[in-house]
Amino acid sequence: MMRFQHISHLLALGIIPILIALFVSMVYWRKKKLKSLGDEQLINKQLLGFIPGRNTLRFVLLSLALLVIVIGWANLQMGAKTEKVQRKGVDVIVALDVSKSMLARDIQPDRLTRAKQLVQSMIDKMGNDRVGLVVFAGRSYLQVPLTIDYSAMKMMLENVNPDLVPTQGTVISDAVDLAMRSFSQKEKKYKSLVIISDGEDHDESAIEKVREAAEAGVIVHTVGIGSPQGTTIYDPETQSIKLDDNGDAVISRLNQDALRDIAAAGRGSYSLLRNTNNVADKLIREIDGMEQKSLGAVVFTDFSSYFQYFLGIGLMLLVVEWLLPGRKKKDKNLAV
Repeated sequence: MMRFQHISHLLALGIIPILIALFVSMVYWRKKKLKSLGDEQLINKQLLGFIPGRNTLRFVLLSLALLVIVIGWANLQMGAKTEKVQRKGVDVIVALDVSKSMLARDIQPDRLTRAKQLVQSMIDKMGNDRVGLVVFAGRSYLQVPLTIDYSAMKMMLENVNPDLVPTQGTVISDAVDLAMRSFSQKEKKYKSLVIISDGEDHDESAIEKVREAAEAGVIVHTVGIGSPQGTTIYDPETQSIKLDDNGDAVISRLNQDALRDIAAAGRGSYSLLRNTNNVADKLIREIDGMEQKSLGAVVFTDFSSYFQYFLGIGLMLLVVEWLLPGRKKKDKNLAV
């Protein structure tokens, strides 16, 4: 197993495309300037110390050095020691509503952002449970299959937005169906589904689908996000309030009754999201109180680091770049 100890450091690689764009712009600017003065090749020959391709080679060496140094900074590691451990937990799938009504700002900064914060808080409080992510609106998509890689789950969660599901609506039944297919089909317990939604415009078949899930051993919890009074929806495409066909502002309201009914049918609990930490604690208590299965697995308990090799290569590239001749040697036949 390989991993980066500090994976966030890899974000520094984003500077390389910027440097490439700046270098290409500089090359085109230089060519344009030389052409305005006359024949480009003739002018280059007259420039003292001009070596064709020298600047490009130096840039390539510096870019490669930056690349490997950043990789070394992130510290690539490989599992060196394994240990058999006994783990117990349950499978938890979070079904997250990403319809455009989740952009409403009756809960700050907006419903979707707070929902994502709730999921992150739940992940931080989990121990050995496997977790997966389904996003839904008019259709449902599996974003993260069941995994114990919590860091990967968090990374995927950061990119969740309404654009992931172009079909609008709140089809909870489709999300339940997809979650059921994503769970193990061999067991009729150890499974929980957490639906986070404003419950607005939900489909009528949701209750029936949740009852079927409960009969198959899945405990369904719901979390309501928003306010019953409702508020307008900010449309990022128009950068203004969303309007209906009549030109009136669209008001999105939390449907608590629907979400309570779904939780009751799923033999779970309903929570209104106000304090993120409190709701996360409540859900984790519910999940920890379930019967748990053995998840014995081999895990890596020691890792070997390879940052020094990357830093060494980076240093070597910098030395090579430094040793490149800065200018041509003077012609010996020229008079002094």
